[in-house]
Amino acid sequence: MEMSLADCWGPAPASPIGFEGYEKRLEITFSDAPVFADPCGRGLRALSRHQIDSFLDLARCTIVSQLSNKQFDSYVLSESSLFVYSHKVVIKTCGTTKLLLSIPRILELAAELSLPLLSAKYSRGAFIFPGAQPAPHRSFSEEVSVLNGFFGGLKSGGNAYVMGDAFRPKKMWHVYYATEEPEQPMVTLEMCMTGLDAGKAAVFFKNSADGGCSSAKEMTKVSGISAIIPEMEICDFDFDPCGYSMNGVCGPAASTIHVTPEEGFSYASYEAMNFNPGSLVYSDLIKRVLSCFRPSDFSLAVTIFGGQGFAKSWAADAEKKVAEKGVAA
Repeated sequence: MEMSLADCWGPAPASPIGFEGYEKRLEITFSDAPVFADPCGRGLRALSRHQIDSFLDLARCTIVSQLSNKQFDSYVLSESSLFVYSHKVVIKTCGTTKLLLSIPRILELAAELSLPLLSAKYSRGAFIFPGAQPAPHRSFSEEVSVLNGFFGGLKSGGNAYVMGDAFRPKKMWHVYYATEEPEQPMVTLEMCMTGLDAGKAAVFFKNSADGGCSSAKEMTKVSGISAIIPEMEICDFDFDPCGYSMNGVCGPAASTIHVTPEEGFSYASYEAMNFNPGSLVYSDLIKRVLSCFRPSDFSLAVTIFGGQGFAKSWAADAEKKVAEKGVAA
């Protein structure tokens, strides 16, 4: 009997005392299929729900809500989010999910659609409970080994980086990147926040006596999330007895928020991607996000693949504006 990659890695260990909020993020991009193979240009958006479930099952998560527009399909998951564009899939999963085990099935489905592989990106922060992570997420070196097995043969080769301050290991940022050819620059802003203000966190408990909200829509409004980027259409979801997720869509741009409000390991994440950098004042955006959660600590990662000069100038300008606004980095 043939053994799958998932079988080789075995079951996940028992859950830790607290829930792991820090997400793993995987982005795989493909080139155009031949016209005769995809005359409508739907690409990955032609995948059925059953096919999408087939790779989410391998990662150990399920779809709980969805929202689509002309550019892409957005799914809120039991553990974070999935975005499916015609030529790109972005998956974020938290907890003890096995995100990298979804890769072979995604590549198989793309091959069935005649979509050539273009690039892959993987990133994550430093886990709160690293010892609870299952294979192949027990270490970054283990993750890189798996990623290289699928993407190391692209022209750039696999490129792995660990960024941050060695004296602050809980703030390290891990990035893997491989590509077949240069890509158009795209800005992705990610925020990881811990030690949420008790009053702000209470909003994300259902029916609690200290300020909880009874529905996801109420959480979105009361927390201030709906005002972060007002023009975004939001698909939100509340978990029982606590926790919250949302995806926002606006043209090709997306945002997502995930909240684990329990005291002792409270966590919230925010991401904005595919925006025109000139259309947002990112320092103001960051302040609005922070006002929703008032964390005691946070880290900020701005990723721009395919435009090194643009990245340096944008990051320097953003850093200056954030400092001027009095936002602590």
